[in-house]
Amino acid sequence: MRTLCTAIACCKTKTGVILISHHCFLDSLFLVAANVRSLVTRGKLTQDKANKALSVLKGTLDYSDFKDVDMVIEAVIENIPLKQKIFSEIEKVCPPHCILATNTSTIDLNLIGEKNSSQDRIIGAHFFSPAHVMPLLEIVRSDKTSAQAILDLITVGKSIKKVPVVVGNCTGFAVNRTFFPYSQGAHLLVHLGVDPFRIDRLISGFGLPMGPFQLQDLAGYGVFVAVWKEFADAFPDRVFQSSLIDLLIKNGRNGKNNGRGYYMYEKAGKPRPDPSVLPIIEESRRLTNVMPNGKPINVTDQEIVEMILFPVVNEACRVLDEGVVVQASDLDIASVLGMSFPSYRGGIVFWADLVGPKHVYSSLKKWSQAYGDFFKPSKYLEERATKGIPLSAPASSSLGSRSRM
Repeated sequence: MRTLCTAIACCKTKTGVILISHHCFLDSLFLVAANVRSLVTRGKLTQDKANKALSVLKGTLDYSDFKDVDMVIEAVIENIPLKQKIFSEIEKVCPPHCILATNTSTIDLNLIGEKNSSQDRIIGAHFFSPAHVMPLLEIVRSDKTSAQAILDLITVGKSIKKVPVVVGNCTGFAVNRTFFPYSQGAHLLVHLGVDPFRIDRLISGFGLPMGPFQLQDLAGYGVFVAVWKEFADAFPDRVFQSSLIDLLIKNGRNGKNNGRGYYMYEKAGKPRPDPSVLPIIEESRRLTNVMPNGKPINVTDQEIVEMILFPVVNEACRVLDEGVVVQASDLDIASVLGMSFPSYRGGIVFWADLVGPKHVYSSLKKWSQAYGDFFKPSKYLEERATKGIPLSAPASSSLGSRSRM
C-alpha cells in the first residue's frame, strides 16, 4: 500500500495540508517529493507552492505526533485484524474530536471499528488509485458516523480538489459494489469460450480506458483475489468462481508487476497480447466446464459489451434499492470520476436509461436462463422495466420497498 499512501500524501501536500503517516518510510517521502516536483515540471504547481507544500509534510514511525491531529487516514492493506489494531491504538492517542478515517475499498466499517468506543467518528475515506490523479473521494458513513464527521470530511475532500460523494456502508460501498460484476462477467464470458483480447478491445472501444483483463494486469492478481473473496463471501449467489487467476499465479504470472499476465509488458511500447496465456485459459475452461455442450458460445460484439455492463447496471439497481446512495446521479458521477466510465455516456445509470430498462431486463433474464444466476435480474430492475419507470427515477416512483435482492 506504499504507493497509495504516497499518492494520498501528494494530494494533501498540494493544498498545504499536513499529513503525518505512521507507515511512511523515507522512500515514501521521496516519492511524494517526486510527485510534487512532477507537478511543477508540468506547470500544474508553482515552485513556491511546491516548496511550501513539502515543508508541511512530516514522516513518523510512532504515534507520538498524533496527539494534536484533526484527522487520521489509515491506508494499510485490506486486512481486518490489522486495521482493527491500528484504529484501537490511534483512538487512545488522538484527541476526542479527531476523525478516524479508513481508505478501505471493500471492508465493512463496523468490522474495522468493532473494538473502538467512539464509533461516531469512524468514517470511510476511499480514494481511488492513483489517489493524486483520480478526482473522486467516496465518503462512507456507517449507522453510527456523526453528521459532523461527514461534513468535516466533505470539507477536507473539497480542500484537496476532490469530488466527494457520500455513500452507505456495505461490502464494496457504492462504487466497487456496483462494478464488481464487471470483471466477473468478463471471466464468465471467457469460460464460455470468448477470447479475452476481443473483450478488452470491445470494452476499450465502448469508451473505458482499458478492458477488464488489462485492468487486472495493472492492479495485480493479489488485489484482485482479495477483492473477489470479499464479494464472494458477501454475495455468493451472484459470484462466478473459476481457477483462472490461481492458474496464472501458479504459472508465474502477476500482470504488470512482473511483466507477465494476459499481456506482455516491456519498458517501451504498449502492452501486447500474450498468446502463451491461452493454454492456461483453456485449462481453466476445462476445469470450470460451463460451455454449453462443451462448445464456445456465438455472440456479437454488442452482446459482449452488454453481457459485461448489464450486470453492472443490475448491481447499481440493488445499490439504489438498498439506499446505499441517495440518488442515481451520485452513482453516475462516481462511475465517471472513480471508474473512468466514459463521461460522454453520462454515467452507468444514465446510460442504462438511454439503452432502455426493458432491454436490460429482458437480456439479463434470457442470459440467466441460459448461463445461471449471475445474470438474474434484480427486483428493482424488474419492477422498473415492467412498469416503464426510468432506473434513475426517485424511489417514490416505485411501489416497492428497499432491502430487496
